Amino acid sequence: METIEKQRWLAENTLFSGLSERAITAIATELTEVPIESGQLLIDHGTVPTALFILVSGELDRQNPQTGTCDRLLPGSVLNLQEILLRQPINQRVTTAADALIWQLSADQLRAIAADFSELDRHLSVQLAAALDAVTAQLQFEQARLRELQPYVVPKMRRGIVGSSRYAQRLRQDIRQAAARRDRQPVLIFGEPGLGKDNIAALIHFGSRDRREPLIKINCNTLQPNGVELFGRANERRGLLDWVGKGTVLLNNVQELPADLRSRVIELLATGYYRPLSTLQVPEPEPHPCLARLILVAETNPTDLARHCAQTIKVPPLRIRKADIVASVKYFLSRFCQTRRQSRPKLTPEAERQLQNYDYPGNITELESLVERALVQSGQAAVLTEDVFWFASTKGDRFRWNLLNAYPRLRQLLRSDWWPTRINYGLILGAYTAVVALLFLGPQTRAENVGLTLFWAGWWPLILLAFPFVGRLWCAYCPFMIYGELVQWVSLKLWPRSLLPWPRAAAERWGGWFLFGLFALILLWEELWHLEDVAWLSACLLLLITAGAVTFSLLFERRFWCRYLCPIGGMNGLFAKLAVIELRAKRGVCSATCNTYQCYKGGPEKGEGQETLGCPVYSHPAQLVDNRNCVLCMTCLKACPHRSVELNLRPPAIELWTTHVATRSEASLLFLLLGAVFLHHLPQIAQVFGLGDRWLTSLGLHAILATAVLGAPGLLAFFSDRLLHLWQPRLKSLTELAYGYLPLVLAASVAHYLWMGLTELGQILPRTALSFGWPSTGLLQYSADPAVIAFLQASSLILGLVATLLVTQKIARQPWRSLLPQHGLAVGFTSLLWQLIV
Repeated sequence: METIEKQRWLAENTLFSGLSERAITAIATELTEVPIESGQLLIDHGTVPTALFILVSGELDRQNPQTGTCDRLLPGSVLNLQEILLRQPINQRVTTAADALIWQLSADQLRAIAADFSELDRHLSVQLAAALDAVTAQLQFEQARLRELQPYVVPKMRRGIVGSSRYAQRLRQDIRQAAARRDRQPVLIFGEPGLGKDNIAALIHFGSRDRREPLIKINCNTLQPNGVELFGRANERRGLLDWVGKGTVLLNNVQELPADLRSRVIELLATGYYRPLSTLQVPEPEPHPCLARLILVAETNPTDLARHCAQTIKVPPLRIRKADIVASVKYFLSRFCQTRRQSRPKLTPEAERQLQNYDYPGNITELESLVERALVQSGQAAVLTEDVFWFASTKGDRFRWNLLNAYPRLRQLLRSDWWPTRINYGLILGAYTAVVALLFLGPQTRAENVGLTLFWAGWWPLILLAFPFVGRLWCAYCPFMIYGELVQWVSLKLWPRSLLPWPRAAAERWGGWFLFGLFALILLWEELWHLEDVAWLSACLLLLITAGAVTFSLLFERRFWCRYLCPIGGMNGLFAKLAVIELRAKRGVCSATCNTYQCYKGGPEKGEGQETLGCPVYSHPAQLVDNRNCVLCMTCLKACPHRSVELNLRPPAIELWTTHVATRSEASLLFLLLGAVFLHHLPQIAQVFGLGDRWLTSLGLHAILATAVLGAPGLLAFFSDRLLHLWQPRLKSLTELAYGYLPLVLAASVAHYLWMGLTELGQILPRTALSFGWPSTGLLQYSADPAVIAFLQASSLILGLVATLLVTQKIARQPWRSLLPQHGLAVGFTSLLWQLIV
């Protein structure tokens, strides 16, 4: 290009247009042409300028490392003029965005021209003043923009997409595709509540080339029907679409857009233009181009909006991404633990299975809240078990009446020291010790030993009768664990140490089978050695269970024996499912208000909550799904400062068809207890089958016969279930349906012990006298009429059968004819028991 052409081009396209012709000629004469390929570094930040550059053709990218801003330079741009004349280092970085042609003038030549033409300095001063005014105006605009956008700005994304399932991989692929779109067309994201759809929108924005522009989130249900916040008002008020510029607008919950505004949003999506609201001065505003990218978020697919979006992303619910749940839990644990500066705990396999078995109606949001609650509840525990994860299910919350609200004095009693501490250590401990001593030292027959009478004719029938009314209340006053806790406390005083944490994984897997086996051995022992008629053997039975409680209390914290290994506790937990009362807590209060979980962990006094050591069996009242793991000690009621704990009156056995979780070991224990009723009538069964006395006098044959009778109900139920599933293959499993027999098992046990209770409890006074060698003549005694006892036994069996039929129907949720084999077996069991007992 000739010098004259250069002069003309400089005067028409660059900032030198205001200089004299002589000055422009002096500059044009010294310019040299330099072609530069695309992607080359032209100017680097912090260097001393050596030449003036003028872009003739092509494009340059300029970046300011201090502010992080980046812009595109077009032909006519002049670089390094200010830095050379003012002798300043360069504060920008310039690279070629395409092949470019540069005119270059050395720094020394430029300074020489400036010395000859003072107007160049004056022109630079004018340019600097204009640039300063432009920067000031831009700063004022940015401050106003920040002020307007601040309530809506999303500063960053919260997390990525966690998991390796095909759903997670597809979602990540959709996000990358949306972020890579250079046309910046609208995107629709829809899915159920709690899936983090706004976070997915943030992933798209911050993964795109517009990541340095603002991202704002607008909740459509808060917009005015005319949309003035979004579109603005002509010549009076800028809208958010104007303020955000080339940023991204996230329209959240577009399904809640007002009807009038919805049509305007559809027009915006279809045309890329919007009209500000009209005013008196501007009745018909001109359409404005929308520079922002739009991301729409909805809970359902709005088809009228979706047809104008270039891409639609459906976010899958968490319940179909079971493979990602454990990974998400570990991610949340890592994040929360990093915030709390603690090491991340591990998950037990049982906890992982429980987490994967839940459907999460609240999706990711619910899972995140659940993990945070579990971490707070567990404290600094190295392992998280299934007990600290509890879910917001309301299926079992109906038909409840809180007795603590109805009877404030009952709350006062249950929160007092009397329940159960003073009663346990002031009465139960001494009474139990006296009974055991009497069994060892007193007469050895039940007719002469009041301790034996109280144990077999008093305690057994009374707790069986109490189960439907008070559940597992006996465990709150259990003398076995009173001794266990006492020995534990004394040992810690004499030998301070940390007790072992519970081996929960092994206990959950094998604990139920251990107590099943121990109960079976006790029943065989009772039958073969006639424990109910030999005082010292009955005392040995009591001491055996006490020894188990004491041993495990010396090893493990709290009541490990009670929860997992005690045979009496296993029976109590099974029959407590039929009770009309339950101890629970308000899940909403616990999750929203409580952050200490002192009812579970223990802790100091807080508000109206008392200082406690925490739940003795490690159960949180808000996570209980049945009565099995609640001993009604009321520790949680005493510790809770939020009045969340409730003692509810409910329909009997309702948990069996609502929240109940069936286990094989517990179902096996149920049939074992039914077999025990038949076992108590073994002589009659032997007579029916024509077996001679040798089967009852020979220890080996007696043991074989007793074992067969003990296992017969379970085997019959198994074969009946096989027949049932051949007929109706879609029915629930035997493990679940087995609980339908529970009312019959309890009724049969009551019917058996009624005879002993109603005939022998009236002999308490004379038997007490005989126990101590005193005369028994003339003392008050009574015995119920056999006809009355038979009537009560028959009534118990009939009531148990009716309840069994109804509960089985509720559990199975099938027509009556679909369950005929199981119902027929229940009727058959009742008929046999009638013949044996009544």
